[in-house]
Amino acid sequence: MTKAESERKLDRIFHALSDPTRRAIISRLTNGPANVTALAEPFAMSLNGVSKHLKTLESAGLIHKNVAGRVSVCSLNEACLRDAHAWLDHYQHFWEDSLESLSDHMKGILRSEDVQSGGSK
Repeated sequence: MTKAESERKLDRIFHALSDPTRRAIISRLTNGPANVTALAEPFAMSLNGVSKHLKTLESAGLIHKNVAGRVSVCSLNEACLRDAHAWLDHYQHFWEDSLESLSDHMKGILRSEDVQSGGSK
């Protein structure tokens, strides 16, 4: 997969996860596969509305939908979530390193102020 294809894939994943209804569906699917009716149950929207969310999740690669007759069963594509997690993990290390540097800097400032004030704080 080229870098451009990988970035487009991440764009679709994060777009799909930007909606709270779709995040709730993903959360539900962590418990195992479910049919569309069961996935729609907690939401105050039509089956057609939930189906649109499912299409977005499916086009992003976050879920698989298996159709058997009139019943569609959705399951989570964990590999796709791992791709998103790997991307986020890179930035988690960046922020941890940045916050650690900030903490060290602030400790240095406090020590300097303590020395200048003669330790009377």
